[in-house]
Amino acid sequence: MKGVDFGRAAGDYAEHRPTIFPEDFEHLRALGVGRPGARVLDVGTGTGAMARGLARGGAHLVGLDPSSELLAAGRELDRRAGVHSARVRGRAEALPFATATFSAATALQCWHWFDAPRAARELRRVLAPGGRMAIVHFDWLPLPHNLVEATENLIRAHNPAWNLGSGDGRYPGRVDELRAAGFLAPEVFEREVGVPFTHVSWRGRIRASAGVAATLPPPAVARFDADLAALLAREFPEPLSVPHRVWAVVARQP
Repeated sequence: MKGVDFGRAAGDYAEHRPTIFPEDFEHLRALGVGRPGARVLDVGTGTGAMARGLARGGAHLVGLDPSSELLAAGRELDRRAGVHSARVRGRAEALPFATATFSAATALQCWHWFDAPRAARELRRVLAPGGRMAIVHFDWLPLPHNLVEATENLIRAHNPAWNLGSGDGRYPGRVDELRAAGFLAPEVFEREVGVPFTHVSWRGRIRASAGVAATLPPPAVARFDADLAALLAREFPEPLSVPHRVWAVVARQP
């Protein structure tokens, strides 16, 4: 999609977008990503969900993102959480860091926005020998007649250019992309989880998506949000449990 600016949705992004769970961060650490004392780069950091999760485990994080609005929101969330990670504005395809600077790098729910070959080459450059690269996805799952399917249909009705739905949360092509860049021994893990939402938080989560506030003008966002509120009230009573898949690949720098 063209013209996506998540900075326009920074408030909802910070407040309502969920992230992976403590056991997922533990799994990443077990695979060498973000162990205590390690220096880690989180590209496409957004409001810093991945960075905060690893910083809580004792790693030293640098978060990189092109959006100054998301970086500012992330600094405030770090302050509330009592953790610290450095924030740098930039892009994964042209990293402003010296060669062999980091022991690990992560990309949470953002790899599809990158020029993958260029980003992978840059990440190899800034990783020290033996460093780990982790690409992590955390996707809602559209199933027949569920809330996600109905929400995706509503997004398409309001924004026909949106083309990111209907996935199953698995990305085998990421393994091939890392191998093509020269990374070794990719390991994949995945699991399904139910994520709790209220009507208010689901509306906020969807406003913060690429198909809504990141691309539509404010009046169109308001019209969409009103239609989603009506859909929820009519067909999907609280409490909500929305199926998601955590999918990750971790590979090694030679």
